[in-house]
Amino acid sequence: MSEAAARPSNFIRQIIDKDLADGKHTSVHTRFPPEPNGYLHIGHAKSICLNFGIAQDYQGQCNLRFDDTNPEKEDLEYVESIKQDVSWLGFEWAGDIHYSSDNFDKLYEYAVELINKGLAYVEELSPEQIREYRGTLTAPGKHSPYRDRPIEENLELFEKMRQGEFAEGTVCLRAKIDMSSSFMVLRDPVLYRVRFASHHQTGDKWCIYPMYDFTHCISDALEGITHSICTLEFQDNRRLYDWVLENITVDCVPHQYEFSRLNLEYTVMSKRKLNQLVTEKLVDGWDDPRMPTISGLRRRGFTPGSIREFCQRIGVTKQDNLIEFGSLESCIRDDLNENAPRAMAVLDPVKVVIENYDADQVETLVLQNHPNKPEMGTREVPFTREVWIEREDFREEANKKYKRLVLGKEVRLRGSYVIKAERIEKDAEGNITTIYCTYDNETLGQNPTDGRKVKGVIHWVSASHGVPAEVRLYDRLFNVPNPGAANNFAETINADSLIVKRGFVEPSLTSAEAEFGYQFERLGYFCADNKDSSPEALVFNRTVGLRDTWAKIEAK
Repeated sequence: MSEAAARPSNFIRQIIDKDLADGKHTSVHTRFPPEPNGYLHIGHAKSICLNFGIAQDYQGQCNLRFDDTNPEKEDLEYVESIKQDVSWLGFEWAGDIHYSSDNFDKLYEYAVELINKGLAYVEELSPEQIREYRGTLTAPGKHSPYRDRPIEENLELFEKMRQGEFAEGTVCLRAKIDMSSSFMVLRDPVLYRVRFASHHQTGDKWCIYPMYDFTHCISDALEGITHSICTLEFQDNRRLYDWVLENITVDCVPHQYEFSRLNLEYTVMSKRKLNQLVTEKLVDGWDDPRMPTISGLRRRGFTPGSIREFCQRIGVTKQDNLIEFGSLESCIRDDLNENAPRAMAVLDPVKVVIENYDADQVETLVLQNHPNKPEMGTREVPFTREVWIEREDFREEANKKYKRLVLGKEVRLRGSYVIKAERIEKDAEGNITTIYCTYDNETLGQNPTDGRKVKGVIHWVSASHGVPAEVRLYDRLFNVPNPGAANNFAETINADSLIVKRGFVEPSLTSAEAEFGYQFERLGYFCADNKDSSPEALVFNRTVGLRDTWAKIEAK
């Protein structure tokens, strides 16, 4: 199969193939242009994979550009986090990082060019009046009384705007297009507004800042972008994109293409809503493992490969849809099932005392790190007279379907011996505190010699050698599939989206690397937290369960 045939096709790649075949372009140049006003989320990952993936597959280039036209909401923290996220996902941008603010001088010159052509004017209506004059979806707008100012007057007023002689909100520069257009975006849109705000790249050089729609298309042209790819909400804006480029002097005229944005169940993708979660402390910051941000998913234990696979599976279309959260979980589950070493942890411990095992003996057992991959090696696990098991792995009475430890019955401890529950102790409230057992010393690595069958296997951790750990069980942040549609999305937060357990893990996990995935046997996939965990105080995050339990809940 040829390399071209092996690429996952979509309508954008079909357009690129035709452009190259027709000689419209000799190479492909894309860009990923985030605004540095928040952390990137899984929806941005789709755009990253699309733009950088196209550049890789067509041996082209992809720029990383910060569309930084709104200094009041932007911050260097966001700039740095975005750079880290793109690199972590496995992509490299072409050349130096680009900033729209690099072009502020050129943008000003292009605004002057439009004024000189009679296509832009300085507006003195208030923002409220501008909205009123713009009309509605069913009624055309009406002309501003300042629309037909002489060119020289507009040039003089625009220079005064630049010199800071007007207060914020009193004047702006508008394009002169068509107040009766059926597309609101063409009803004399604002190109520049006054903002006395320091910019993270240009400092206090400017007190007027260009609008996104004016800046974006010009930045594409100046960078030589061949295919400007964005989401469907910018479809109408393409008319303004084209109008600006048709009326200024540029060498390259890129074209904009739109695809459907990613909408994921049980989460929100609006930066405003995500910022609200952070500022109101409903989550533990932008990188909270329940957040759909790339940094949150990373902290939770998602791998770059699993996110790239997810973006490939959902595809690129023009049709809006709501993707099942289970689709994302399936990608990381498939990844970790293949690549995560196994380990044992007990999250809700109850003590087992093996009475016929020597109290001073410590036996070193050698366990496989992966049942199907001997190349992943082995680890040593200490076995002692007292061990922890999960409280739910013991019952005083149970039917034959229960394959764990039952009073008077046998079960195998993973990688070690068969034990039999003989008696129990309870506290004053009736809670089981200790399970007393005996073991069959001939069952290490083999079945009982007398032919009896022991079907159940449970995990365990040595009581004397196990290491205390905080384990955070993360789940979906919201309890409804589409929280963004709720009157108050914050009221749909899942109260059980974070449950903290204090348990024990096997000693090998003291050296667990942050973000590196392990399968805690029979419990799920976990990783050491990249902020709070240390060898002295272990903290593990649940990435995903071994199976999709939400599918059963939704089915009910």
